[in-house]
Amino acid sequence: MNASTPRTPGMHWGLLIAASAILMVTMGVRQTSGLYVEPLHRGTGVSIVEISFALAIGQFVWGAVQPVFGAIADQRGPLPVLVFGALLLTTGLLLAPLLTSPLGMTFTLGVLMAAGAGAGSFSVLIGATAHRLPAEKRSFAAGLINAGGSLGQFVFAPLVQWIIGTAGWARAMTTMAVITLLSVPLAWPLRRRAGDHTQTAAADDGGLRAQLRVAARDRSYWCLHLGFFTCGVHIAFLVTHLPGEIALCGLSPNVASASIALIGLCNVAGSLIVGALGQRFRMKYLLFWMYASRAVMIGLYLLAPPTATTFYVFSAALGFTWLATVPPTAGLVGKLFGPRYLGTLFGMTLLSHQLGGFFGAWLGGLALEHTGNYLWMWYADMGLAALAAVINLPIREGAGCHAVPASR
Repeated sequence: MNASTPRTPGMHWGLLIAASAILMVTMGVRQTSGLYVEPLHRGTGVSIVEISFALAIGQFVWGAVQPVFGAIADQRGPLPVLVFGALLLTTGLLLAPLLTSPLGMTFTLGVLMAAGAGAGSFSVLIGATAHRLPAEKRSFAAGLINAGGSLGQFVFAPLVQWIIGTAGWARAMTTMAVITLLSVPLAWPLRRRAGDHTQTAAADDGGLRAQLRVAARDRSYWCLHLGFFTCGVHIAFLVTHLPGEIALCGLSPNVASASIALIGLCNVAGSLIVGALGQRFRMKYLLFWMYASRAVMIGLYLLAPPTATTFYVFSAALGFTWLATVPPTAGLVGKLFGPRYLGTLFGMTLLSHQLGGFFGAWLGGLALEHTGNYLWMWYADMGLAALAAVINLPIREGAGCHAVPASR
């Protein structure tokens, strides 16, 4: 086959499976971080607020590197970005048990691990596959890749909790480092090939700058940013502090790991279903209903008795929409601007998401420190979920594509 000949649709499954598997590892590491909070506090004497701050920095860094690594992958290909990220994540996991001061935790948990996970996350992986797929298949592909990340949460939550319980948090991080390193070969199928939509020589900065200027003037793009910011607040709050909430209710740590695993398992179904629905319905309406449903679910949770069953039901319901917001958000960015700079432009929305994530993780720790519970964070969570729903309604989904061709 000639290098420039379009590949048949059946040949894309290998790319999607590789991307899903990589996200399974990187998100499995990130979304189980809350399980370490209490063991770190007990084992090192570092306060909950200081640990929460380190994880909040990680939320921000994970988002901040997304447009940077997305832009590098857009121009030079995803392979070097993915390999570098895996090595960075492995290094952070190995150093974390050695650097147990507040500053050390900020460096390992907040910088190295977060940056490494960000290099192997949505913007790079979805951007690496989007240009090889027809436009009508991108929403489903994003859902499939996203499902891999949720599967990682389901698989790794009980594994990490079991290792923490039997061998300690340091051994759990070492185990995750080995798993991360073993994932490096998965990046090979995602390497740039001759005949892809851009060549390195064609990836001139002028094209990217022009596209960023167009995006900055687009109101719909800013609505996506604002909605994703509020989403980031409550996602980060829950992934960081749900184990603490469960502990306050006097329940076993196993309830926390099972709840996190349930969120991941249900989001596998949610991601696939929402990704498929994005091919038939307006994606802004999918986002509206998902965010609105979260506000309702939080309200019902606050009215329910604090039992293990309540947490399991809440986690399962919430899990259906957990990261299922990613496929329609990425799909809308691709619909507005085309796939050429999807890694960069979607990475910018992820940065907004993680700015919200910083506040969700940090303020949750402050709420616990000053009030002894998370009640005010739950109220804020509910209000922000409703706000995120409304913000997506003005998006002009049918406005057409504002793609800027790469300068040559």
